Amino acid sequence: MRILRAADHRRMPWKNGKGETVEIAVFPEGATVDTFDWRISMAPVVSDGLFSIFEDIDRTLSILTGEGMMLSVEGLAPTLLGSNSAPFSFRGDAKTNAVLQAGPITDLNVMTRRGHFSHRVTRFAQAGEIRFAADTALVIVVVTGHANVAEIELNSLDAMILEKGTESGGLRIETLEPYFVIEIVALASD
Repeated sequence: MRILRAADHRRMPWKNGKGETVEIAVFPEGATVDTFDWRISMAPVVSDGLFSIFEDIDRTLSILTGEGMMLSVEGLAPTLLGSNSAPFSFRGDAKTNAVLQAGPITDLNVMTRRGHFSHRVTRFAQAGEIRFAADTALVIVVVTGHANVAEIELNSLDAMILEKGTESGGLRIETLEPYFVIEIVALASD
């Protein structure tokens, strides 16, 4: 189990240079935006515009703060995302444009290298128990306030990683605030 405190998250420019991202976790550790197998980050979006293209990457986007944005992804119907919307998955190599609805937002972005890893992002609005399998890396991200996970206090934008190989079972999360659970699975290689 690793705890990733918000104050320690790494800041860097977007791949297209038009903003800044805050990297919560990356695998393998130290990987760049071109060499990661999976990556979890968040970013403020302050203006309308095109997303960076990530070849061979699958993405899931969620809104952490703000009124939301209309996301237009090549080949899909435009989708309005807000802070209460379900996480939205799409291909990172598809042309994608965002139009803000009422000012800046902050998003949570999960990316995995297609054919090597897959992921699932779930938003929870209240305390509960989450179940997980031993072949899954599990990441919990607290949106606001604080949460108690396995007797460890997580504050706003902190994260906890349970590495693949952790004994499967359940984990109780005590909070009054929303949080995200990200499951990352390594796919069998040929």
